[in-house]
Amino acid sequence: MRLSVRRQLRFLRVYAALNTVVLAVLATAAFRQATPQKFDEITVQRMNVVDANGTLRLVISNKDRMHPGQLDGKVIDRPRPVAGLLFFNESGDEVGGLTFTGREVNGVAQANAGLMFDQFKQDQTIGFSYAEGGGRRSAGFQVWDRSDTVRLGELIDKLNAANKIEDRAEREKVIAAIRATAPPAPRRVFVGKNADKAATISLADGNGKARLTMTVDAAGNPRIEFLDEAGKVVARLPAEK
Repeated sequence: MRLSVRRQLRFLRVYAALNTVVLAVLATAAFRQATPQKFDEITVQRMNVVDANGTLRLVISNKDRMHPGQLDGKVIDRPRPVAGLLFFNESGDEVGGLTFTGREVNGVAQANAGLMFDQFKQDQTIGFSYAEGGGRRSAGFQVWDRSDTVRLGELIDKLNAANKIEDRAEREKVIAAIRATAPPAPRRVFVGKNADKAATISLADGNGKARLTMTVDAAGNPRIEFLDEAGKVVARLPAEK
């Protein structure tokens, strides 16, 4: 009886010692994880920033590893050869980002850059962009109208299925048909410089048709124009001679 008690006491001592060791290891690991780390320089191809629950919130990437985008938990099946940053909301939906490309093709510059912010469950609704190609450039601030009823995520499954079609002509035909079913997204505002080197402000109606423009052309001539829904100038300041 006395021997059995001794064995039990010995077992309890060993058990207590093991528990102490485990707790010490866990506490040390937690302390190390909570301690901010400082780096003078790091080199990465892609960095993912997540919430405590693992929800993706920010991606910083090169053009080879950029996230293709996702909405409603659906990842878009597409290449995205741009470098930059992508932003994600609390639901894990992509909500915009900063992207840029630039290279020379046969001695001609081709470049694009944009800082875009998306409407909830939709594509970009406001942004700054720059585009260059064939010696022509444009840059400016833009605002788009987006649907209040149809979510962009409803098209992702269809587009992903279409992207798996091996025949290129058939694939492009199906993708075009799917995109045609998407709700219109007219550009309502543009403030910037267009490809004709004119500084301009363009305000459009709900169909994306310019109805009021203020322009200073490349030669320095200013004008204000009012247009009808067909694009015809109905009034102009100063009046044409």
